[in-house]
Amino acid sequence: MHVKEVAEKLGVTADTVRFYTRIQLLNPKINPNNHYKEYSQANVERLKFVVASRALGFTVEDISTIIAKAENHKSPCPTVRHIIEKRLEETERKFQDLVALRARMTAAIEQWESIPDCVPNGHMICHMIESFSEGVNHDAKK
Repeated sequence: MHVKEVAEKLGVTADTVRFYTRIQLLNPKINPNNHYKEYSQANVERLKFVVASRALGFTVEDISTIIAKAENHKSPCPTVRHIIEKRLEETERKFQDLVALRARMTAAIEQWESIPDCVPNGHMICHMIESFSEGVNHDAKK
């Protein structure tokens, strides 16, 4: 199969197939006659695994680690459990950061509803942002 066929079969873009080929998660054979990359069914299965892993939040590095374990005939399951727990913790932190950002945005909208527009005066760029940021905890700004 060629890049386009693999992409269509899995519902991804050709660029996705090329990316995972470039970083060597996929290893197609090169046709000596036309120098096209030819993907085997094993490559398709590997890409299906990669796409599923990415959908669960695994990084490319995580996926490489998991594949290496499997290729060394070791169960990747303990590693997968450990990594997914770490990714969940990271996701929870990001979620909490977004909740805090949403609260700041909501507070800004409420505060700014009654503030008139101003033209910059050389000391301020946008008085709404500058006055709002004065009351925000600097640890909350990331």
